[in-house]
Amino acid sequence: MATLKSAITSILTNPKHSLRIAPLLVLADALLSGLIISKVPYTEIDWKTYMQQIALYQAGERDYTAIKGDTGPLVYPAAHVYVYSFLYELTNQGQDIALGQIIFAGIYIATLIVVMTCYLRAGAPPYLLPLLVLSKRLHSVYMLRLFNDGVAAFFMWLSILLFQGGSLTPAVTVWSFGVGIKMSLLLLAPAVAIIVALAGGLGLAIPLALNAILVQVLLGLPFLQENAIGYLSRAFELTRQFLFEWTVNWRFVTEEVFESYFFSVNLLGIHAILVLAFLATRWIRPSGQELDSFSQQFIRGRAPRFTLSSAYVTTTLLTSIVIGMLCARSLHYQFFAYLAWATPFLLWQANLHPGLIYAIWAVQEGAWNVFPSTITSSVAVVACLAAPVVMLLVNDNSLHGPQDEAEETLKTK
Repeated sequence: MATLKSAITSILTNPKHSLRIAPLLVLADALLSGLIISKVPYTEIDWKTYMQQIALYQAGERDYTAIKGDTGPLVYPAAHVYVYSFLYELTNQGQDIALGQIIFAGIYIATLIVVMTCYLRAGAPPYLLPLLVLSKRLHSVYMLRLFNDGVAAFFMWLSILLFQGGSLTPAVTVWSFGVGIKMSLLLLAPAVAIIVALAGGLGLAIPLALNAILVQVLLGLPFLQENAIGYLSRAFELTRQFLFEWTVNWRFVTEEVFESYFFSVNLLGIHAILVLAFLATRWIRPSGQELDSFSQQFIRGRAPRFTLSSAYVTTTLLTSIVIGMLCARSLHYQFFAYLAWATPFLLWQANLHPGLIYAIWAVQEGAWNVFPSTITSSVAVVACLAAPVVMLLVNDNSLHGPQDEAEETLKTK
């Protein structure tokens, strides 16, 4: 009995077994995705509007303020237009929705493969992997709704994979392209900045920052030439007014509070405080220095370059986006594309017991599947977002966290 227990424990916890389990899970999920498409009715939300907007673009319209659909104006950056123009052509001007679903199933599986590769490189244990294929809401976002968040999430995880490998220029380029699909990926910017600062120094940070900006300029060039202010105000609208009826995360506050300027400013302040807290106490650790001393060296171009492990890179980037979602003005259901695969990894990095990781995952999944959101479900959404953020911030003895990364890095210097 003891031998059997030891064998089971090894299978569940030894990262070496992940290489055997991951392909089986991907195959099973591909079959499940096909079953979902064939058995579960498609729900129209934004696809028709996307196609109406693309039809105007295809007809030659380049003024962003004039590109609209049934549910409103075009409010995503230019890469969204190019991606959905491609889908517009493939799906007979958006009429072949079944083919669109199959394409999005392919995007989902491709993203899952990248996610699992990131997990394996970071040494994640096998027991985390089933959580990557069990989300009902995530399958819905990709295959039953065809949201652009699924496409943006692919580029987010691809950039994480490239950052893990130390390929900074391709990683920043891919990340910036993802921002060009949906502005939500700007939430990764603080983590991208510190990773570039640590791994590339000032000499590489400046060219990479210019590279990220240039990607946006090139993507938006046709629209910038036509109406620059119109494009920037629509594609990167930071003052958008969200409707209380659609919020997933703040249902438990009153509508008056939700719409208030005070609430918005306080969320922004909390966001800034959390980013600074992680920057000063967690993200800076591979340097072995305090934030102020590293900053001085970095500005003078004297900061050494550090080799960052996959665990550190993944933790830092995922923490950054989860902090942003925790403090977001409003979350909608499609935003789960950025969260679903991040939560198990961050909870593991916080050194939580596997049973607790599964429990938090289940509560989060249940809360995101409540429609419309309720006071209870929204409390659960915020609590599950806060859990990894708080635990990573207060747990100074994580077995797999940034502290160990710092110690390992310093030992090699």
